[in-house]
Amino acid sequence: MPSFPIVDAHVHLYDVERLNYGWLAGVPVLNRTYGLAEFDAARAGVVVDKIVFAEVAVDPGLHIEEAEFIQGMADHDPRLSGIVAHAPMEIGARVETDLVALKALRNVRGIRRLIETERNPAFCLEPGFLAALRLLPKYDLTFDICIKHTAFAYALELARRCPEVSFVLDHIGKPDIKNGLTEPWRSQIVELAKCPNVVVKVSGVITEADHAAWRPEQIKPYVSHVIETFGCKRTMFGSDWTVSELTHRYPVWVAIVDEVLAGVSEDELRQFYRETAIATYRLT
Repeated sequence: MPSFPIVDAHVHLYDVERLNYGWLAGVPVLNRTYGLAEFDAARAGVVVDKIVFAEVAVDPGLHIEEAEFIQGMADHDPRLSGIVAHAPMEIGARVETDLVALKALRNVRGIRRLIETERNPAFCLEPGFLAALRLLPKYDLTFDICIKHTAFAYALELARRCPEVSFVLDHIGKPDIKNGLTEPWRSQIVELAKCPNVVVKVSGVITEADHAAWRPEQIKPYVSHVIETFGCKRTMFGSDWTVSELTHRYPVWVAIVDEVLAGVSEDELRQFYRETAIATYRLT
């Protein structure tokens, strides 16, 4: 384990009594309230001193309420220092009303509009979506790209068409680890690294393998490729808790990443586990 406190750049928190999350009905293991007390129990001996909340696909129309709920938690626990909120980017320039409301919450640092759940991921290249993205620098907000490997080409296009926007690729682009596929994902990671406006979240990787029969040896090559390609200055640690509970316990993921990083310098370790997330999300 790292010898210093880490920053977890991708944590999901939610209260099923307070807000509605329709998708949880299909995932009974996760279909209950998970707050910071549950997070602390899950992380076991891993010391985490900063957390970035990632939106949890709350039901339509509740995204401002979700962000306000999380801000309320952050007001009582300074570890929760960043919020990546949902915004309906597909409505184009009209999303600015939402951005203003979200930016009024002091810990909001970024926006995520899920792409992976759409039948036609090409919607993110529509003129309205791109216009909404280009508003983000005005509010000093990043954009988290969450896609499956089959839609990786759209991540590349977003980064190329909006060079002024700071992008974070979630979950290393969700490669098909379960079937052992590496291409074209591997080559696309190399292409994406050529875009200086992109950093990568090393998170949500194990859940792309067979949930019941995954092995660390299957996971490590994918993680290694991303870190070697982007470097520690452009990669950051994320647990993807609570979704991670479907396949593994929190310390297991840290141990796997530690093994991949064996041999790097202390400065590089701190960059990966802390500084990239702090700089990207402007954490205080």
